[in-house]
Amino acid sequence: MKKIIFFVLNLSLCLNLISQKADFKAAEKFRSDNITSRIGDLSVNPNWIEESDLFWYSYKTSSGKKFYYVDAQARSKQLLFDSRYMASELKKLTLHPYNELDLPVKELKFEKKSTTKFTFQVDSIRFLYDMNTRRLVIKDTVGKEKKPSWASYSPDSTWIAYAKNHNLFLMKTGDKDSAEIQLTTDGERYYSFAGSSNTEDTAKNIKVRARVSWFKNEKKFYVIREDERKVKDLFVIDVLSNPRPKLESYRYSMPGEEFVPQPELIIFDVASGKRTDVDLKKWKDQTISIAWSSQKDADKLIAIRKDRPLKNLDVCLVDAETGKVSVLFSEEAWPYFNNEYSRLSVLNEGGDIIWWSERTGWGQLYLYDKTGKMKRQITDGYFVAGRINHIDTLSRILYFEAFGREEGTHPYYSMKYKASLDKPGMSLVTREPANHSLSMSKSSKYFVDTYSTVDSEPESVLRDNNGNIILNLEKADLSQLYQMGWKMPQTIKVKAKDGVTDLYGVMYTPFKLDSTRKYPVISYVYPGPQTESVPCQFTATGGKNIALAQLGFVVVNFGHRGGSPQRSNYYHTYGYDNLRDYALTDDVYGLEQLSELYPFIDIERVGIYGHSGGGFMSTAAILSHPDFYDVAVSSAGNHDNNIYNQWWGETHDGVEEVEKKVKVKTDVKKDTLDLKVKMDTTIVKQDTTIVKKETEKAEKAFRAGINKNQDLAKNLKGHLLLVHGDIDNNVHPGNTLRVADALIKANKRFDFMMLPGQRHGFGNATAYFDRMMWYYFAEHLLEDYRTNVDLTDF
Repeated sequence: MKKIIFFVLNLSLCLNLISQKADFKAAEKFRSDNITSRIGDLSVNPNWIEESDLFWYSYKTSSGKKFYYVDAQARSKQLLFDSRYMASELKKLTLHPYNELDLPVKELKFEKKSTTKFTFQVDSIRFLYDMNTRRLVIKDTVGKEKKPSWASYSPDSTWIAYAKNHNLFLMKTGDKDSAEIQLTTDGERYYSFAGSSNTEDTAKNIKVRARVSWFKNEKKFYVIREDERKVKDLFVIDVLSNPRPKLESYRYSMPGEEFVPQPELIIFDVASGKRTDVDLKKWKDQTISIAWSSQKDADKLIAIRKDRPLKNLDVCLVDAETGKVSVLFSEEAWPYFNNEYSRLSVLNEGGDIIWWSERTGWGQLYLYDKTGKMKRQITDGYFVAGRINHIDTLSRILYFEAFGREEGTHPYYSMKYKASLDKPGMSLVTREPANHSLSMSKSSKYFVDTYSTVDSEPESVLRDNNGNIILNLEKADLSQLYQMGWKMPQTIKVKAKDGVTDLYGVMYTPFKLDSTRKYPVISYVYPGPQTESVPCQFTATGGKNIALAQLGFVVVNFGHRGGSPQRSNYYHTYGYDNLRDYALTDDVYGLEQLSELYPFIDIERVGIYGHSGGGFMSTAAILSHPDFYDVAVSSAGNHDNNIYNQWWGETHDGVEEVEKKVKVKTDVKKDTLDLKVKMDTTIVKQDTTIVKKETEKAEKAFRAGINKNQDLAKNLKGHLLLVHGDIDNNVHPGNTLRVADALIKANKRFDFMMLPGQRHGFGNATAYFDRMMWYYFAEHLLEDYRTNVDLTDF
C-alpha cells in the first residue's frame, strides 16, 4: 500500500512539473494593446478658466465619456452639457450622427471674459455653445491648414523666425517670402542656426525650424548655436529604404573624445536686426543652457554654464542689450550634478531666484536675491525636495513635491508641500500615502489632485490650498479589468547587498497563481542612474510585466543602489565610475530574499530582461553571475558605453581631465651669409629665411574608459537573446554587435535578432518582440518548446 501511495505522489509531482506550460493565451489577453480599451481615464486633467476658480474636464468610464464643469469656490460639480442633447443638436446642424457616449469634441475653449460660453471643434467645424441658453450654433469652419512646422512664432504670432541654408531669417506673419529679412550669413552645415543641421533641407533653400526662443514681449529672441564641425560622424543604414538602402549619417560625440559640440549664445533684436554674441567661455568643452528670460522688458536672461565633467557650474546674468555676463553664484558638486532635479525658478523679474542643490547630501531648495546672494534655505531635512509645481507670487508661497520626508511612507511617492519664501517651515498638503499630482488654479486657492499607488485605484479630488478635500471628483472605473480576471500587483521591499539600504519594487504574479507550486522568477531591470524604472502609481499593465507574468512566471521589478535621484546624493551616485557592475549584486541579493519570503518563487530558475540601459544590465548580469541567472533577454542595450553618447558615459562613469602634449610648428627667422669674391673685393650678403620649428605644448584634454559587456563574453553559461533595431541612432547597433562578436570569438552559443527598420523603441515591431521574448523565456525556464502557437489568434 505504501508503495502505491509513494508511486502516486511521485506521479503527481511529475505531472505537476510537466503541466507547467506557458499560458500564451493569457499573456496575449493582458498585453498592453489588448487591454487599453478596457480602461477609462485614470486622472482628472483640469482646464482652469482664465483667472477664475472654475474649470472643466472630461472623464471616460465604461458608461462613456462625459464633460464636467466645476466651481471650486461653491464646491459644486455639474455636467458641462448633456451628451445626448449635444449629439442631437450636432445632428440637426450637420446632418451627421454622433455617438453620445464618445463625442469627438476637441479644442474646447471658453470665450474670453466668459465663464458660460465656449467653442469646440468637431471634424472641420467650430461650434459655439451657451450653457445658460443651451444654444448651439456654427461659428465657423476650421481650415485644414496648420501652422507650418518650420515656423517659430513670436508669443503673439506677429513674427516668424526660421532657418534657410543654415542661416536665420525673420518675417512678419502673413508676409510674402520677398519680405523676409536675413539676419545671418555665417551659418553652415554643422554650425547652423537650423534646429537640425544634418537635414538636407537646410542647404536647399527650404525653410526649416530654427533654434529660436522668444522673449515674452517679442522684442528679442535668442539662439543657442552649436559648432559640430569637428565632431565625428556616426552611421546607420536604412535597409528598407526604396529603391535602394540608404546611408544615414549624423554627428555623435562619445565619451573622452577630443571633439565635442561647442555651444554659443546669440541674441537678436527684432526691430533693428542687431546681433549680440554673448561671451560665456570659461571651461573647455563647457555646456550652456538658458534658465530664464525676462518677461517684461527683454533686457536680461539667466544662463547656466557647466564644465565638461559636470562638477562645476556658474549661474550667470546676461545683459540682453550689451551681452555683458556677470556671475550670480557658482556651485561645485561631487561626483556630478543631478540633472533630473537641478532647476532654477525666477520671480519678480529676477528679483528672487529659487535654486535646487544637493550640497547637504539631499536635494533642497534655496532662495537667492538678484545679485546672487543667498537669502535663506527654503527647505531643510534628510529628504529630497523635487520639482516646483506652483508659485503663488502674491503670497510668496511655494508648492512643490518632496520624497522620503514622511516616516513610514514609500520614499518614491510624490507628496505635495507648501512653504513660504520668507518664513521657515513647510507643511504637507497631500496626506494620503500615495503618489500625488497637483494642478493649481491661478488664484492659488484650489488644486486638483489625482493620487494612487500600484495596488490602489486612482482617485481625483479637489482640495483647498491647505490640502483639505472639498470635493470628490472621480474614481477610476476598473470594472472591465476586473471582469477580465485582472488583479493588482504587489509592492515589495528588500535589502540591498549592504544589508541596511531598503530597495523598493513591484511583484507581478499569474492571476491564477497556485501558491503550492514553484514558478520561475524574472527580474525586469533598468539600472538608472537618472531614474529607477519602477512604477509608484497605478498601472494596468506594468509595461510588459503583467502580460509576461501570465505565461507562468513571477516577474519582479525593484530598484538598486545607484538608481533613483529621488533619494540621497549617496544613493543615486552609488554607481559612479562603475557603470557596468554597480547594480548587479543588489539584484541577486534581492531575488534571493524574495524567494525566502515567497515560497512559490523558484530561485533555481531565474531570468532577467531589460531595454536600453536594462539591456546593458541584463547582459552584464548573466555574464557576471553565470551560475545564478539562467536566461537573459537584452534589447537595444548600450553594452559598450565607450561608443554611447558623451553625456551619458562621462556624467555617470566619469571623465578624467588630463594634460596632452601637442606638437606646434612656429615660424623662426634664420640668417645666412653669402660670401662672394670678385677681383680684390669681398662682397658679404646676408639673407634672412623663415623656417618651421616644431615644439611641444601642453593642452587640457579629457579621457574616459568604461567597463563593457564584451569583456565578459567568455563567462556565458546560460541562454542569452540579444535584440537591436538596425537604424537605432540613439544606442548604435554596434553596441550589440560588439557583444555578438566577442561571444562568437569565445565560441559561445547565443541567440541574436536584428529588427529591420527599427529605431531605439522598436516601433511597430514591439508586439513581435514581446512575443519572441515570451517564447524565449517559455523555452528556457519552462521547457515549453512549442513553436506553432499563433498568438495573433488570441
